[in-house]
Amino acid sequence: MQFGACTKAARALEAQAAGWDFLEESVQGYLKGESADWPVPPSPAIPVPTANSLVPGNIPIVGPAVDKAALKQYMTTVLHRAQQVQMHTLVFGSGGARSVPDGFDRNKAVDQITDFLNMSAPIAQAHGVTIVIEPLNKGECNILNTVGEAMTYVDRLKHPNIKCLVDSYHMWLEAEPLSNLEKAMPSIAHVHVADKEGRVAPGESGQSDYPSFFKVLKRGGYDKLIAVECRGFDLQTTGARALKFLQETWAKA
Repeated sequence: MQFGACTKAARALEAQAAGWDFLEESVQGYLKGESADWPVPPSPAIPVPTANSLVPGNIPIVGPAVDKAALKQYMTTVLHRAQQVQMHTLVFGSGGARSVPDGFDRNKAVDQITDFLNMSAPIAQAHGVTIVIEPLNKGECNILNTVGEAMTYVDRLKHPNIKCLVDSYHMWLEAEPLSNLEKAMPSIAHVHVADKEGRVAPGESGQSDYPSFFKVLKRGGYDKLIAVECRGFDLQTTGARALKFLQETWAKA
């Protein structure tokens, strides 16, 4: 299993020295999809195969102000740049862009998210990128809050480049049963981890059930990437403890 940290690629040497396998960047910071000027970043010391925060809030996916042409242009740019830097997974969290405005028809919102994914899927496929749908807890977004809900889109599209992400923090905060993850395992293509209490680094609170979470992943044959996405994270101190905790807990699960 490969363990990585969500942080800037500029910290790649530091991460490599601390023993991390990869880094996860942000789409906005690394690929700069809204900017015409984008010098290709130099190859970092360790891989940066994935990035989160796919669509900024000022390019809405849901609501009365959706501009399909702008969305397509943005996604075409981002996916082309991802291929250029050998990035194979982009995380569709984007709570600001996909949140349902007050009074807006929820069924219409579901259709708009489906339209966005349908539009993005062939572009992603052409560039060798998988888009993973990230469930976010209700405090961060008012739609797509569970793995079960995310899987309704994966099942509807049935496209090889649209998969699902599971984040331990959001899953625990929503009290989602592990049975939902078990059912989704064939479509789980990326994993985020953080403790439920305070969204701190794995193992810091001592109150989150990683063994059960990891057992479901292992039984489902998960062999891709696990990225730490948390608060108060330092690669050399908190990060060192978190990496050791993850490696040992995964080995025992």
